[in-house]
Amino acid sequence: MRQLTSLDAQFLNVESPTTVGHVGSLILLDPSTAPGGEWTLESVRAVLEPRLHLAEPFRQRLVSVPLGLGRPYWIDDPDFDIEFHLREVALPSPGTREQLGEQVARIHARPLDRTRPLWETYVITGVEGGKVAFYSKVHHAAIDGVSGAEILETVMDVTPEPRIVEPEPDAFLPRQMPSMVGLVRRGLRGAMVNPIEVLRTVPKSLGYIDELPGATNFPGVRLLSDTASAVARLLGEEQPDAGHRALHAPRTPLNGPITPHRRFAFGAVPMADVKLVKNHFHMTVNDVVMALTASALRRWLLDHDALPSVPLVVAVPVSIRAEDQKGAHGNQVSVMMAELPTHVADPHERLCAMRDSMQEAKRHFETIPATLLQDLSNLIPTALSGLAARALFKLATVPGVLFNLFVSNVPGPQLPLYIAGAKVEGIYPVSAVTDMSGGLNITLFSYNGALDFGLIACREMLPDVWNLIEYLHDAMAEMVALVPGGSQGGPSSAGPGSAAPESAPPVARAARKSAAKQQPAAGRAAPKKTATTKSATKKPVPGSS
Repeated sequence: MRQLTSLDAQFLNVESPTTVGHVGSLILLDPSTAPGGEWTLESVRAVLEPRLHLAEPFRQRLVSVPLGLGRPYWIDDPDFDIEFHLREVALPSPGTREQLGEQVARIHARPLDRTRPLWETYVITGVEGGKVAFYSKVHHAAIDGVSGAEILETVMDVTPEPRIVEPEPDAFLPRQMPSMVGLVRRGLRGAMVNPIEVLRTVPKSLGYIDELPGATNFPGVRLLSDTASAVARLLGEEQPDAGHRALHAPRTPLNGPITPHRRFAFGAVPMADVKLVKNHFHMTVNDVVMALTASALRRWLLDHDALPSVPLVVAVPVSIRAEDQKGAHGNQVSVMMAELPTHVADPHERLCAMRDSMQEAKRHFETIPATLLQDLSNLIPTALSGLAARALFKLATVPGVLFNLFVSNVPGPQLPLYIAGAKVEGIYPVSAVTDMSGGLNITLFSYNGALDFGLIACREMLPDVWNLIEYLHDAMAEMVALVPGGSQGGPSSAGPGSAAPESAPPVARAARKSAAKQQPAAGRAAPKKTATTKSATKKPVPGSS
C-alpha cells in the first residue's frame, strides 16, 4: 500500500461534474512498419501485457479511508482486468484530423472509474492517410508530466521489433483488500502524525503563501505572509526575499465557469525552427514556446475583439523531480508565473518582451521553496479536502482572474519510436482545464525533431480552437522570418497557414484556412541523437498540468 501525498490527493479532490482530473496523450502512428502492415488492439495488448509490471499505476486502484480520516491509498487491484482498460473505436470516413480531435475530446471528457486502476487506452482506426491513433489517459493523482512520459515509454521501442522485457520475477498476486478497521487505524495514526509534519514544513512556506496564483485576491493573505516571514527571521531562519510581483490577469473570453464539454486540436512545429529562433535571440526552447503562445493568442483575441491592453498571465508547471526520483510516481511539481505580452503588436518587440518576462519569472521562481504546493496542501484537513478544493476553485475566481491559462512543455526523446511495430509520427498531450485555470490548456511534447502541441479547451468557450493551431504555425513562420536568412524555404513556410497580417479580413482568413487544410502537415526535421535531460531539485523544466 502506498498513500497519496497531500498534493496528489488534490488532483482527486478537484473533480466535479465539469472538471476531470486525468491527463492523456494522442499518438499518431504509421501502421505500414508493423508486421503485415496491420496494427490492432491485439497488437497493443501483446506488447503491453508482458510489461505491466514496469509501471505500478497500471495495476493499482484507489481505496479510501473511512470518514475521511486519512488520504486514500494505492493498492494492487485484486480484480485487475486488462480488457477493461484496452478499447477500440473507428472514425467515420474520411477520418480527418478534426474528426480525430473531436473523438479524443469526447473520450477525454469522461471521468475515469475510481473502482478500477485509473487509466484507459483506445486504439482509433480509420484515420485519413492510412494512419492509426493511440489515445491514453491516466489520472493526475498518479502521475505528473515527467512520470507520465516515463510510463508512456513502457509501450514504446526504438526499433519496429519490440524489445525483449525481462518477465516479472514473481507472478502478480495482489494482497487482500485492506479491512475497514485496518484503514481506520491507519487513518487515526496518520491524524496524529500529520500535525507534526505540518509544524515541520508549513511555517517555512507560509512566508511565501502570497506567491500562490491569485493569493493576493484574498484579504489578509499578504499580512499572513509578511508575519510568517518576520517570525522566521526572528527564529534565525534565512528566507530569501522573493520580492512582491504585481501580476494581474485581465478578464478574457478564455476565463470563467467551464462546462463538461471539450474540444481538442493538435499540431506540430519543427524543432529546427525553434532552435534557430532560440539561438539567434539568446532564448531557451521554453521561451520560444511562450512566444509562440503569445502570438497565437493575440490573433485569437483580436478575432474576438477581446484583446486586453495589458499582458495575459500564464501559469507554467515546473518539474522539481530530482535525478534520484526518476521512476517515482506521483506529483513532483511546482508552478511558475509569467506575463504573456499579447498586448505588444510588433513581432520583434513581442519576442524580446517574452524573453525578458521569462527571465524575470525564473529569477522569482528560484527564491520560492520548491515544495510550496506540497507543504500548503498539508494544511487542508483530510476530511474536508474534497469540499475545500472544489470550493477554492469556484471561489478563487470571484475577486478576479488568477491567471489566464496553463502552458506546459514536457521534454521527450529525439529519435524515432515504435509501438507494436508501428512508427510513432507524433505525440500530442491532452491535459485538463478547470474554472480556476480557464477554458484553454496548451501542452507541448518534444519528439523526434518536432514540438508536438495539444490544445484542450472548453467547447463552449473556444469552439474555434483549431484556429489556434493555424496561428501557432503562422507565429513560428513569423519568428523564423525575424532571423536573417531564416525565411528562405524554412520548414515552417510549408506548414499550414503561412504567416499573414493579423489585420487580414475574416474572408481572407477563411480562405487561408481552407487552403491550409489542403496542404500537408509541417515536415519534421531529421532525427537527432537522444538528449538526456537532467532535473535538478529546482531546475525549471516545465512539467505537466
